[in-house]
Amino acid sequence: MRLLSVNIGRERPNLWKKNASATGIDKRPVEGAVEVRAPGPKGTGAVGLAGDRVHDVKHHGGDDQAVYAYAREDLDDWQTIVGRELPNGAFGENLTTTGLDVNNALIGERWRIGSDVVLEVSCPRIPCSTFQGWLGRPGWIKQFTVAALPGPYLRVIEPGEIRAGDPITVESRPQHGVTVSLTFRAMTSQPHLLPRLLEADALPEEIKEVARKRAS
Repeated sequence: MRLLSVNIGRERPNLWKKNASATGIDKRPVEGAVEVRAPGPKGTGAVGLAGDRVHDVKHHGGDDQAVYAYAREDLDDWQTIVGRELPNGAFGENLTTTGLDVNNALIGERWRIGSDVVLEVSCPRIPCSTFQGWLGRPGWIKQFTVAALPGPYLRVIEPGEIRAGDPITVESRPQHGVTVSLTFRAMTSQPHLLPRLLEADALPEEIKEVARKRAS
């Protein structure tokens, strides 16, 4: 398991969302070490990687969405489906991984990347109009939702530096069975699964509140 690339966003106009004039979804691999640190609460645009930021500050960024990861293996499968090349960073991910089943990762699972950085799986990515517009595929949100391969957001537990080629080690896994994919399905197409999410203490509070309402 290793990190194929670290991807930083380039600011560009957002033509697909009314509440954000710009977007950082255009992420591209960078060379050398990149600092990783906890960004603080949502609302400032800050994320976990130095040099990156989000522009829809209401829905993105902050400690629970500090870093976004996607597997190269899943990008390869999507390439076949969409019929075009999807380079590292194409889905707006900060980290492109290989050898790690990111969608079957458990909420609260912790990864060590390189020697310094520890990240914790917090929640799945939910597709939005910017993602659909960026890929230029009508119906993409539905297609992505049906596949239930969203990739995880991660929070920063131990800061430091990472770079392409760093090994990834799963340092700990909680005892519950709440995966990234299951959480995504509960939040989108299968709301009857929402009560199961309460097994995962590491979920963001806003998701747990939705699950509590469903359970009651």
